[in-house]
Amino acid sequence: MADDLVRRRVVVQGRVQGVFFRDSLRERARAAGVAGWVCNRSDGAVEAVVEGREDDVGRVVAFAREGPPRAEVTGVEVSDEAPEGLSGFAVR
Repeated sequence: MADDLVRRRVVVQGRVQGVFFRDSLRERARAAGVAGWVCNRSDGAVEAVVEGREDDVGRVVAFAREGPPRAEVTGVEVSDEAPEGLSGFAVR
């Protein structure tokens, strides 16, 4: 199972704070069965680490590219990282 894990760090820019982006992403992550965390950054972006099976992580990253209804995503950076075996999904 560990060999099937992927980990992606996602940084989302635009109007993404104060629009329930973190809570919406957490709901999507939990529904997809992935682990990780999401937080607001001081530069106005939202940053998330998502770890799980490729397809499940891909669904959460796809949601991050759109965001919840009140968000206006203007840019998304996605980078691969080595999985750490995280469990649960937290809003930081």
